[in-house]
Amino acid sequence: MGQDVEISGVSMRFNEVYAVRDINVHIQAGEFFSFLGPSGCGKTTLLRLVSGFMDPSEGQIKIGGKDMCKIGSNNRPTAMIFQNLALFPLMTVGENIGFGLEVRHVAKAKREKKVEELIELVDLYGTSDRMVSELSGGQMQRVAIARALAVNPAVLLLDEPLSALDLRLRNHMRAELRNIQRRTDVTFIYITHDQTEALTMSDRVGVMSIGKLEQVAKPDIIYNTPKTAFVASFVGESNIVDGDIIRIDGDHALLKTACGSFFCKNPQHMETGETATIFIRPETVFLATDSHAENRLTCRTKTISFEGAYAVVTLETEQGQIFTMRLNNDGSVPRIEEGENIKVRFNRENAFLLKDGGTSIA
Repeated sequence: MGQDVEISGVSMRFNEVYAVRDINVHIQAGEFFSFLGPSGCGKTTLLRLVSGFMDPSEGQIKIGGKDMCKIGSNNRPTAMIFQNLALFPLMTVGENIGFGLEVRHVAKAKREKKVEELIELVDLYGTSDRMVSELSGGQMQRVAIARALAVNPAVLLLDEPLSALDLRLRNHMRAELRNIQRRTDVTFIYITHDQTEALTMSDRVGVMSIGKLEQVAKPDIIYNTPKTAFVASFVGESNIVDGDIIRIDGDHALLKTACGSFFCKNPQHMETGETATIFIRPETVFLATDSHAENRLTCRTKTISFEGAYAVVTLETEQGQIFTMRLNNDGSVPRIEEGENIKVRFNRENAFLLKDGGTSIA
């Protein structure tokens, strides 16, 4: 069974530079939790702090309610799967999976039984005597998972384990990882820069930027209700328009921009006169058939990229602002040609206003 992980005020400083700073998050027992962020944001450092490979400069980490201070990685109820998997090439699949048990001096019969159970769990039937080098990339991933689970960790730490796989296999392994986590009820803490991985697999996601935790929430809330401009720009695609607030209308605001004035949600309760940024998802931009609809734009179609289930349309407004519209390929949308002038719109409920700045994902 999984245990909870409580990270309280944790910072990691290298000389005067903070890799992570004042991280506070409580990961529930049996939860699939992902830390999502760009390279260099501190997510791998945070994973190493939980695993015990590093000690925090400040703050406290508890696993199952027990303070992990001064407890080394070998004595923590955790196991880690590295990005390169670190399998033993001169061992068979069964020997790799049972290695941790052998180190712990588990009896051979008990060890072999456990290996058989894990091979069944990760769907590797008939591979126990095969060398690791004979396996496919996806099979190697399964061996790494089984080896980590062999020692009955309460918390499994995964550092971008799918990054080396091709797209099709990566998609398949996402589903497999989630299924394994549900069957074992072990707490999974997953590190990734891939937003699709984080959104599809996780119970909750923590988005990180430059060592700080920007937002922690369920995947749909992260995507639909980002708390900061960074989260809105990093998670998913957005059309971004800057302007000044000229009116407040309850929970909404009217923003004056170079492209016109638009109503949108105002979750940060900004006031008239403040500079702000609207974020509009491409899938919430539609062709405007009602001449009286709010938030309308006149655009010229620059490019149309057909991607099977949908088409991505790049638009340019009369003022030179680039917009993206994603249209479902369901037969309901009139054919659009490149170079054509069209009118598009978006609903105020699908556009959110956030404080200007901090949108860089570098």
